[in-house]
Amino acid sequence: MTSHQHLPRTGTAREALREKGQFWTPDWVAEAMVGYVLAEGVDHVFDPAVGAGAFFRAAKAVGQRLRQRVQLLGSEAFAEALLEAREQGLSADDLGEVRITDFILNPPEGPFSAVVANPPYIRHHRLAPDLKAYLKVLATRVIGEPLDGRAGLHVFFLIRALERLAHSGRLAFILPADTAEGVFAPTLWRWITREFRLDAVVSFGPDASPFPGVDTNALVFMIRKAPPSASFLSARCDERGAAFLDWTLGGLRPDARGLSVTVRDLKEAVKTGLSRPPSPHNDACPRLFMFATVLRGIATGANEFFFLTRQRAAELNIPSDFLVPAIGRTRDVTGSTVNEARLEELNTAGRPTLLFAPDGRMIKSFPASVRDYLKRGEALGLPTRTLIASRRPWYKMERRTPPPYLFAYLGRRHARFVRNDAGVVPLTGFLCVYPRVDDPGYHAALGHVLTHPDTVRNLPLVGKSYGGGAIKVEPRALENLPLPPHVVAEAVLEVPAADEQLVVL
Repeated sequence: MTSHQHLPRTGTAREALREKGQFWTPDWVAEAMVGYVLAEGVDHVFDPAVGAGAFFRAAKAVGQRLRQRVQLLGSEAFAEALLEAREQGLSADDLGEVRITDFILNPPEGPFSAVVANPPYIRHHRLAPDLKAYLKVLATRVIGEPLDGRAGLHVFFLIRALERLAHSGRLAFILPADTAEGVFAPTLWRWITREFRLDAVVSFGPDASPFPGVDTNALVFMIRKAPPSASFLSARCDERGAAFLDWTLGGLRPDARGLSVTVRDLKEAVKTGLSRPPSPHNDACPRLFMFATVLRGIATGANEFFFLTRQRAAELNIPSDFLVPAIGRTRDVTGSTVNEARLEELNTAGRPTLLFAPDGRMIKSFPASVRDYLKRGEALGLPTRTLIASRRPWYKMERRTPPPYLFAYLGRRHARFVRNDAGVVPLTGFLCVYPRVDDPGYHAALGHVLTHPDTVRNLPLVGKSYGGGAIKVEPRALENLPLPPHVVAEAVLEVPAADEQLVVL
């Protein structure tokens, strides 16, 4: 039986899916992953997040193909998920060795020779504070140092599973690309590649995406508990079907039908990012931080309250002293420039273009209209929201000098640099790019470099990849963007003399 998961696009059902992080693995991917862990004739498979049982079904199918009996072992936090596993064709006997328990908090002793999983994809901001504290202690004990707090729950499933992998055992996990791209990734992969052998990392072409309709770029990691190797196989699967399984059962050969396979240097890949293509640039290549600094856009904590249309600001009688021209969504900037004409188009379309930006004065010192509006915010409970509660006072808005360039870093449109001729401040849909020299000629030269196609092509080298080809680039990562030397030379862009020491460092 072929499993199919209906993915609600919006509403409470979609939110519940995010809370549990459950996205079922398609059979053709699950069978290939099981094929890798069973390739040495192992007699069992352990799945730490059984869910609808995709890997159990795969183990039965692959075991039958290999003519070997496979014992099915696992854990699952939600008993109701096993009801769906029964609906998908698994019997009570198949599920008899599944423990209803939290694998992170109460893992089985193991060890296991074959571990395979699609762990819950739950991002860090959805984890309870006490759980995050526990995970920090766990990582410190196992890895030897804590992971950055932005690691999601799936990362700790990987750590727990590797901790319980038997000598010469194999593990195959399907995980989001942020596992190899997040701020925490270098620490995580230094430990893994020091203690284990990374056999292969498999990505998927657009026509073979395991989770179409989900904003996640999935990767399959194949790891053995064996002495590390200086290289691994970087594979791309471009078609759905049996080719992936044939490759894993055939010993991960560099030549494979339906897959593009290359041998990649491990040190280079860990430094660049296992999910990213090899960087053609060396350490001497100029980087953006030599010429500019990057800050995130303004986080209001409640755009519906602080980000106003011109009409709404007029209705509220908010004085212009409390309003700052602003841009919010990347889709509101249709080209490579935002100017007054574009702001006027947005105003005509009823889009918000004004940031309500009170300072830190006491409420009683504000004009009456501002006092009244802030009282509405209090009645809505805004001061208790997580981000807003950290501000003193709650309504004091962040400040940004309008940056000469914006960077539209995440969206369905292509990531790009935008010249800010309108003098707007951006919200969190953009990053602020500030040239290190405040001179029109320098700004123009930097703009030539930033908007050059060869520069834009380097963005995947520093970005986090998502479904549908979207990428996200954090401020510090964008500062590390390689700038093609020939483009920098063409623009006659020089490192500011005062910053030469910074470049050396």
